[in-house]
Amino acid sequence: MTEDTRPILSEYLARHYGSLKQRVTRLLGNGDLAGDALHDTWLRLQSKDNAGPVQSPGSYLVRVAVNIALDVRRRQSRSLPFDEIESLMALSDSAPGPAQTAELRSEVEEALRFIDRMPERRRQILMLVRWEGLQQKEVAARLGVSLRIVENELKRAHDYLDAQMHNKKNS
Repeated sequence: MTEDTRPILSEYLARHYGSLKQRVTRLLGNGDLAGDALHDTWLRLQSKDNAGPVQSPGSYLVRVAVNIALDVRRRQSRSLPFDEIESLMALSDSAPGPAQTAELRSEVEEALRFIDRMPERRRQILMLVRWEGLQQKEVAARLGVSLRIVENELKRAHDYLDAQMHNKKNS
């Protein structure tokens, strides 16, 4: 069984904190980040079961601190700074404006005209599934057709609407 090195590493970190911070600062280029990383290193030492044998406590602690700091930087680079998030939140308005409302209304009216051109059963299936929110099995039972027919008619309806809306946008 190996010796628990946590107390040795924690004591080394406390005793040599100044020199460790200088080494980590040189590697990271940021004293505050180095201090935070060393603090997180100490916390990690307290929570780990056994660090295993360590040849050079100073090098080990510097490596752990640098890895922690790099992880923090990666996480921060993936997220927006708080001030940018605030400015985006201020710009977003959940209520559509008059132009958006008119455009959406026009698109809905256009889609309804395309739906009216579909064969009766296809239109009925589409409306029952998409408008009334019925399950496809329920629609099949209500109309007295197989589930396969409902699936096929629904696919044809979607394909038709996609094609019509695509043609409208390209013309």
